[in-house]
Amino acid sequence: MTTAPPKNTLLHLFAGGCSGTVGAIITCPLEVLKTRLQSSGFTFRPVLQVHFGAASGTGVLRPGQVTPGLLQVLRSILEKEGPRSLFRGLGPNLVGVAPSRAIYFAAYSKSKEHFNCVFVPNSWIVHMSSAGFAAFVTNSLMNPIWMVKTRMQLEKKARGEKKMSTLQCARHVYKTEGIRGFYRGLTASYAGISETMICFLIYETLKKDLPNIRLTTSSSRGSSNFLELMAAAAFAKGCASCIAYPHEVIRTRLREEGSKYKYFFQTARLVAVEEGYAAFYRGLVPQLIRQIPNTAIVLSTYELIVYLLGDLFQ
Repeated sequence: MTTAPPKNTLLHLFAGGCSGTVGAIITCPLEVLKTRLQSSGFTFRPVLQVHFGAASGTGVLRPGQVTPGLLQVLRSILEKEGPRSLFRGLGPNLVGVAPSRAIYFAAYSKSKEHFNCVFVPNSWIVHMSSAGFAAFVTNSLMNPIWMVKTRMQLEKKARGEKKMSTLQCARHVYKTEGIRGFYRGLTASYAGISETMICFLIYETLKKDLPNIRLTTSSSRGSSNFLELMAAAAFAKGCASCIAYPHEVIRTRLREEGSKYKYFFQTARLVAVEEGYAAFYRGLVPQLIRQIPNTAIVLSTYELIVYLLGDLFQ
């Protein structure tokens, strides 16, 4: 006989799923732009550059290469593929984001209860350990869905051409690469756990220090307190993304179809040798533009739902 999960766990599952869905829909176009910039398909565009001789000082035109910018990639997608392509991968994203956020916040809540009994309650090591454990569980379970989402976002078809659906893409991955194909990029996702740990360490610290911010103990909530939550989440995610961003580029390269990238360190070495260390931060601008408001929306929505429905799940 199985026992039903505690009501407290159901609350965190529900709140996490709702908050993740809201954030995914609003920020999907920026997710597509970030993925395209991270891929090797948008590596360079040819240009003519002027090189000056050391002795004569005369200029010589030579072919060069420049990394495309955010607006250039956006213009290319709109002109060649149409506006709908900015929402490529939204299907698997919506399928995956609700259970992903639900699993994450439920695992985070339960592991924090456990680690509070092991370490100093609500200390930095509790927040980092809980975030790391929750991210490990979520990444392990959800990688196949994120793999399909990335493949769909990297698919380039001209305007009017039929694009693969979510099921067609999943079927294609299984047919060409087998079950292992759905777990490409998992090692990079594990490396990215550090980003989650840093983010939640900063967020929980700010939330504890900001006045009148604890939703579960305050009798009334003003809009200013809700904005404080969003600001804390935005700042935490911005710092964490800048520190741990290279794993995102490596993960996208590992998920490209038929690419030369096979393993985490092999991919990191190839990118560094062929494109330089600056390539590890390609797509950082749309990532920050997307992730900062997305994280602010997700975390503040999650806290709000937990506050509003907390009494129902007692």
